[in-house]
This record gives sequence, C-alpha cells and structure tokens, in this order.
Amino acid sequence: MNWEGNRESDIVEDRRGGGGGGGFRIGGGSIGIGTVAIALVASYFFGIDPGVVLGMLGGGDGQVTQQEQSPARQPPATDETARFISTVLADTEDVWSEVFRAGGANYPKPKLVLFTGRTPTACGTGQSASGPFYCPGDQRVYIDLGFFRLMQQRFNVTGEFAQAYVIAHEVGHHVQNVMGIMGKVDGARQRASEAQANALSVRVELQADCFAGVWAKHANQARNILEAGDIDAALSAATAIGDDALQKQAQGYVVPDSFTHGSSAQRVRWFKRGIESGQVSACDTFSARTL
Repeated sequence: MNWEGNRESDIVEDRRGGGGGGGFRIGGGSIGIGTVAIALVASYFFGIDPGVVLGMLGGGDGQVTQQEQSPARQPPATDETARFISTVLADTEDVWSEVFRAGGANYPKPKLVLFTGRTPTACGTGQSASGPFYCPGDQRVYIDLGFFRLMQQRFNVTGEFAQAYVIAHEVGHHVQNVMGIMGKVDGARQRASEAQANALSVRVELQADCFAGVWAKHANQARNILEAGDIDAALSAATAIGDDALQKQAQGYVVPDSFTHGSSAQRVRWFKRGIESGQVSACDTFSARTL
C-alpha cells in the first residue's frame, strides 16, 4: 500500500502503556472483564462498540460516569505503525469530508485511540478481546495494535491494506452514526427478537464493509494508494472474520441465526460492491432483499 509521505491525522490519541485507568461505571454498576468476554464472545472481531451489550448486562439506565484519566497524548513520531494508522485515518477524513461536502453536509471527524489491554470509553471499559470497535458515545475508534498481530498469527492475513480495511470499517460505523443509521437500528433492535436483532446487526456490519470499499475507491483515485495484491489482502481479511468462518473455527459448526456480522461471502461481496461503485447509495444493505 502506498501511504508514505501522505498527510497524517493529528487526532490520534495514544493511551498505550497507561494502564487503562479506572474505567467507567454504567448505570451504577461496574462492568468487569468477565462480563465483556461473555458479551463479546472474544472471537467476534470488527464489531460495533460493546456499549449496547454492556448497557444491557449492566442492568442500569445506560448513563455513563467517567472517571479521571490522563491527558491525551499523540503517538511518538518514530512509531511507524502509529504513523501508518494516522495516515490511514487522515485519508478517511479526506475522503468522507469530500463525500459529505458533495451532499451539502459537514463531516465530523472521529478520533482514534490506540490502547493496550483495556481503556475507558463512553461506552464502558473497552477490552482488547473485543477487537477494534467504534463507540458512538464519544465518536472514537479504539484499536489495540496487537489485533494486527493476531490477524497474521491466527488467520494468516497480512499486508498494510488489510489493516487499513480494519480502520476503514470502523470509520464506516462512524459514518453510520453521523448519518443517523446507528441510532435507528439500535432502537429497532430493542423492539426485536434475538434473531431479528442479529439480522439487523449483520446489515449494519455489511454496510460498514461497503463503506470501507467506498473509501478505498476514492482514496485510490485521489492518491493512488493501492498496490498489486492489496485488494486480495482486504478480501482475505473479510473472509477470515466472517461469522461462519469464526464459528467453524471455534466450535466446528455454524449457526446462521446467531450471525451478527455476516458470512465470509457476504462480507467480501459488500466490500467489493463499495470499492467497485464508490457510491454510498450502493451500500444500502437495509433495502437489499438478499445479502
């Protein structure tokens, strides 16, 4: 992936090595590591923030009280991985700002937080086990960079563009939040059965995959970021984290009604739809009769 020399975002926050602070309380009850592990089933990566599930399990009113944490700091300029992350985030800022501008709207940029282990968020205590996630409460993307090592070791997924796809997917959730899609879906989930709520989650995730493809299309047209093999790397990542692939690896069989992110084939299909069309309108997973 061609990224060296491109603009870096100045809103990346580095919390690595900070111990994660004391965390948050949700609804008056603390949320521990065990609760997070149960809620997120650790193997399910690329999810929306864990706040919705944590709020339910906390049994409270959903209010979040923040404890003290250290002032935000930027990653060191000598950290090449952090520079890469900052460059990809800047690229998503440029693309989505232009897309929103063309539609007569302003794009509020999300911040990105690098952390290790656990960190406080407006959606509860974020855990590395959840994989990268987006929290609509504070409009931040959270990433433990150990996830990229896990992608390589567990799924044999390598390449910088595969990592960029992860970031672009989470930024896709921010786009959904800004567009009001996430709020509507969360409201619908609360009125739905478990199977229906899962089906809605799948459509949310596949749309974020498609939005990641839209970003890649525009970024490549503007800055020629793609090299040979990059798209294949992203498709390999999408394949590796399909619900069917993860369930088969974890338990040896697949339960489609429990899917929350989409099958490998679906994730590949929607990412390809985004990168081939470059159009937000092509990513309407909620009107699609088949995914």
